[in-house]
Amino acid sequence: MLTILGFAMIATFLVLIMMKKMSPIAALVLIPALFCVAVGQGAKLGDYVIDGVGNLAPTAAMLMFAIVYFGVMIDVGLFDPIVRGILRFCRADPMRIVVGTAVLAAIVSLDGDGSTTFMITVSAMYPLYKRLKMSLVVMTGVAATANGVMNTLPWGGPTARAATALKLDAGDIFVPMIPALGVGLLAVILLAVVLGRRERKRLGFLTLDEAVVQEPETVLVGAAGAAGGSDRTRKTSGGTGAGADAEPTAAAHGDADDEEGFKGLDPNRATLRPKLYWFNAGLTVALLTAMIMELMPIPVLFLLGAALALTVNFPHMPDQRARIAAHADNVLNVSGMVFAAAVFTGVLSGTGMVEHMADWLVGAIPDGMGPHMAIITGILSIPLTYFMSNDGFYFGVVPVLAEAGAAHGVSPLEIARASLVGQPLHMSSPLVPAVYVLVGMAKVEFGDHTRFTVKWAALTSLVVLCAGLLFGII
Repeated sequence: MLTILGFAMIATFLVLIMMKKMSPIAALVLIPALFCVAVGQGAKLGDYVIDGVGNLAPTAAMLMFAIVYFGVMIDVGLFDPIVRGILRFCRADPMRIVVGTAVLAAIVSLDGDGSTTFMITVSAMYPLYKRLKMSLVVMTGVAATANGVMNTLPWGGPTARAATALKLDAGDIFVPMIPALGVGLLAVILLAVVLGRRERKRLGFLTLDEAVVQEPETVLVGAAGAAGGSDRTRKTSGGTGAGADAEPTAAAHGDADDEEGFKGLDPNRATLRPKLYWFNAGLTVALLTAMIMELMPIPVLFLLGAALALTVNFPHMPDQRARIAAHADNVLNVSGMVFAAAVFTGVLSGTGMVEHMADWLVGAIPDGMGPHMAIITGILSIPLTYFMSNDGFYFGVVPVLAEAGAAHGVSPLEIARASLVGQPLHMSSPLVPAVYVLVGMAKVEFGDHTRFTVKWAALTSLVVLCAGLLFGII
């Protein structure tokens, strides 16, 4: 019964948010509360929620101060050179912009943290997407999928969890997987090309004149002409009909949001601190290095980093308050979503639904499939890492799959490598706090992002699995 109710709870949540019948926060709170009562454990709801909040509180704190820190870094101009480089490559061509999104997300993902990846990627690319009226779910989908492939880095989390759960060396798991993950990253770039061509066909081939291209500072605000058809050049080579995957969120937020997005990257904004550029760059590198080396807990590092960044860049109290207020909406939206997700995960774990769902899935595997447990693990990792947290999957399910595989001569290393296959889809799971940073900053409905991204992310996961089999890794 708990197995059925667990799947029903997840399905109900996904259907309601994809149909926009409930907001994600309301759905994350009310649906698990209702199912908790349905399983006869309503009296323990408070305990489950407190447990869930306790588990996710460090993540919420990390996101709060990370948003403030990177918001300040964006305000002071740390990432403006990245934007200029992307703009030089993109040249207002929708296909190049989507490819640039994938490349930027993959590069920034090297820090191992999805939240920072999404903050930097969206901050750099959002103005272009809005000004050229491109589909914002294309941006969020490509960024999430690229980050999902890179999330398999040993310091990204899943590989370390698999190594811990199966008592293996993380390097032995990850290094042989590099060719397959490389193929997965190429698949994301190819996906970006395909989606970019669709956007180019829908919008037309947009170009900026040479003067604007050579003066990237003016592109940030000058791209308005490319989309609006003023004195900039606009050549239309495709139809105006929306592509098959175009979503209403592409232009769902009007000109006010369009202008707002560009103000954030105004090359003449008052918050720029060019004299402190190398201090801010050094502070960011030091912060990311400390994260990778695990010198201190990540929430503490971001708390200290945000305090230091505010103090040095904005020594006057009114300026500090203004910067905090400027990013308060993102902080509240993301932290609120994380604490709401704590209700969902708390009920899912506390009632025992997760365990019953995992046991049912493992038990459904026929005995004759034992020698193919690595392939089964790879296939199962795609839906399971979407419906479960990484902790639940790697510490609860993977050891059971490894034990079943060992009985048929399948190496635990093969099981561990196969378990990484589902990460491209995992990064769009409603149980991943970072995805709320992505959709929140991009002003995209979570349901729209889910409906658009799931199929592409699942396809990327299958590409990684097939590459692993082809190379004899899995």
